[in-house]
Amino acid sequence: MGLMDFVKKQFIDIIAWTEDSDGTLAWRFPMADMEIQNGASLTVRESQVALFVNEGKVADVFGPGTHRLTTQTLPVLTYLKNWDKLFESPFKSDVYFFSTRQQIDQKWGTPQPITIRDKDFGAVRLRAFGNFSFRVADAKLFYTEISGTRERYGVNDLDGQLRGLVLQNISNAIASSGIPFLDLAANQLVFAQALTTQLAPEFTKLGLQLDTMTVQNLSLPEDLQKVLDQKIGMGMVGNDMAKFMQYQTAQAIPKFAESAGSGGGIAGDAMGLGAGVALGQVLAQNLAGGLQGAASNGSAAGVKAEDVMATLEKLGELKTKGILTQDEFDAKKAELLKKLV
Repeated sequence: MGLMDFVKKQFIDIIAWTEDSDGTLAWRFPMADMEIQNGASLTVRESQVALFVNEGKVADVFGPGTHRLTTQTLPVLTYLKNWDKLFESPFKSDVYFFSTRQQIDQKWGTPQPITIRDKDFGAVRLRAFGNFSFRVADAKLFYTEISGTRERYGVNDLDGQLRGLVLQNISNAIASSGIPFLDLAANQLVFAQALTTQLAPEFTKLGLQLDTMTVQNLSLPEDLQKVLDQKIGMGMVGNDMAKFMQYQTAQAIPKFAESAGSGGGIAGDAMGLGAGVALGQVLAQNLAGGLQGAASNGSAAGVKAEDVMATLEKLGELKTKGILTQDEFDAKKAELLKKLV
């Protein structure tokens, strides 16, 4: 091997990067003591950006494609090195590659319940988790703010910071959205959109772009979950108070049966008594309403005796079980029998 052949091997003719694994955001091309040959070829693949740094200063940025490195293709570097004519000798610069593809399925979650303010409930404690995806959008900003001169900078190095940003902005996202918490809890897509709106500018400050944000689960305190369940149930019956009483009674009867079957004691009997009274009131009110409607239409004779008797039998069962007193039963009985006169 001749001396000239040895010297030529100290120059870099081709600069390129193929990712050997997932999760790398920035990678420095290995220079050692070698220099870049004038006219060398730079290959930047789709989903990559290459950045030249000369003596600590960011110079030229290259997008996807094949580039021949000359003073024409390196205008900023040419200016920094004060080349007043076409250079012919090799030059030395640090070259960094950045992956601009999506970094998907990044996890986030609340290790401990967090407290947020809500206009309906005041303070609410919740747990939530989901995932998000992001990419490097501004290689120069990401280099100066985050990755710096490290040989390799990966997603794992940034993971804690990004998770912290998500948790820090949950409260602000809900407050700025103006959406009641129960609506957010019932619609996780709205919650995710509110988080995205709040977080996108924070990612931009780091040279990143937030692509997607999902909320996969939202856990509420038990008391608040009961309120949400009741709201859903009421949505099925609307604002009709009679239907609301029927809904409440339907909710209470299974609890009464369970308590009675397991010897629930005084507390269980009290719950059952309340459910039975509500049921008796609903039955009586519904029948009375129907009878009054018939009377107002001049068709009292149209009231069927068997309907009245069936209602009396039901009321009699409630009296037998001790849910209605004798006086209450007698009053209802007299009221119903008058309708048949």
